[in-house]
Amino acid sequence: MGDGSKNFWKDRLYNKNVRKRFLYIYVPIALALFLILNVAGFLSVNSDRRLLDATQSFKENVPVVYSDKYNISFWGLEELHPFDTKKYMRIHDALKAQHPAAVEKFITAYKPSAELIQLAHGADYFASLRSSWVLARITELGFLRFFPDRLARNLILEPMLYHMGGSLLAGLAAIEHGWAINLGGGFHHASYDDGGGFCALADIGLTVKYLRREKKITKAMIIDLDAHQGNGHARDFIDDKDVYIVDFYNADVYPRDEDAKRGIDLGFEMRAFSGDKIFFDALEKALPEAFKAFDPDIVIYIAGTDGLEGDPLGAMSISEDGIIKRDEMVFRAARDRNKPIVMLLGGGYQKSNARVIARSILNLRQKFGLF
Repeated sequence: MGDGSKNFWKDRLYNKNVRKRFLYIYVPIALALFLILNVAGFLSVNSDRRLLDATQSFKENVPVVYSDKYNISFWGLEELHPFDTKKYMRIHDALKAQHPAAVEKFITAYKPSAELIQLAHGADYFASLRSSWVLARITELGFLRFFPDRLARNLILEPMLYHMGGSLLAGLAAIEHGWAINLGGGFHHASYDDGGGFCALADIGLTVKYLRREKKITKAMIIDLDAHQGNGHARDFIDDKDVYIVDFYNADVYPRDEDAKRGIDLGFEMRAFSGDKIFFDALEKALPEAFKAFDPDIVIYIAGTDGLEGDPLGAMSISEDGIIKRDEMVFRAARDRNKPIVMLLGGGYQKSNARVIARSILNLRQKFGLF
C-alpha cells in the first residue's frame, strides 16, 4: 500500500466516532453472531437427545415406528432387485386397514444427526457412502454406479437413515412401553466400518451404543433370526461381554463370514431348505438357554422373513405359520422375563413378505395386547 492508504487507516483509527461505532455497534453484532452460531451448533448436537428423550413421555403413542420415507423407489428400477423396497408401506397399510385408530398413534421415524451416526460408524466409512459406486456395491444394485452421487444418496441412503433413526426410536420406546416394533431396520450386515447385503447403516449398533451411552441399559441381547448370518453386529460386538448374540442362519448362503462367527454366543447353522421342524426343535432349546446364560436389559430381535418358504436368497423353507409362531416365541421369551423387546424387520425377498409380517404383528397384538 502507499502512504495515502496508511494515512486513511490511521485517521480512521484515531477518529472517536469510528471508535464508538466499533465498540457499540460492530463488537456487539460480532458477539451476537458468534453466540448465535455457537448456540446453533449446540442445538444441532443436542437436538437428537432432546427429541429422543421426549418420546419417553409419549405414553399415548403406540410404540410402532414408521415413516413414508422408508420406502425406496426410483422409476421402477428397484424391481430389478429381489428385495421389496416398498414392503414397509404395505405393512403399514395392512395394519391401518385393521386398526386405523391405533396406526394414527404410531411414532414417526426421523433421520439422526451426524453426531449420533458417529456412534455407529467411523468418519471414513460414512464419508464413503457419498459415492454411488459404494452404494451400488452395498446394495448390489449395479446400475447405481451410473447415477450421480447426490442422486444415489437421495434414493438409497436417505431412506436408510430414516430406518436407522426408526430403530433408535424403537429402542427408546421399548424402554418406556416394554416392547416396540420398527416397521423397517435390522441392517445386520452393516458394521462400524463396512456394509453389504443391502445394509449400509448399522442401526442395531447405534441403538445398543446410544442406549448404553445414555445409561438406559447396560447389557443387550441380540436375537437374529434372519436367514443370513448377522455379521455386521457380530463384528461390532465381537469382544463385548455385555452384548450376547443369538444367531440362527442358513450356512449355505451369504455372507459366510468366518471371522464374524467369533462374535456369536449361541449360534445354529442350518442347511438350505431345512424347514420348520429342524428350526423349531433348535429354537425351543436355544431361547431358554440364552436367557439362562445372559440376563439382558433389552432384547433386540431381527425378525427377517427371508427364511420364508420360496425365498430365493434365504432358502430356509419356513412356513408362513412358522414365521408367525417364531415371532410369538421370541416375544413370549422376552415378555415372560419382563425384558423390553425391540423388533426390527430385517430381510425378506418376496412380495408376500408384507402380508406375512402384518399377520404376525396382528398376532402379537392379539396374544400380548400390544395395541
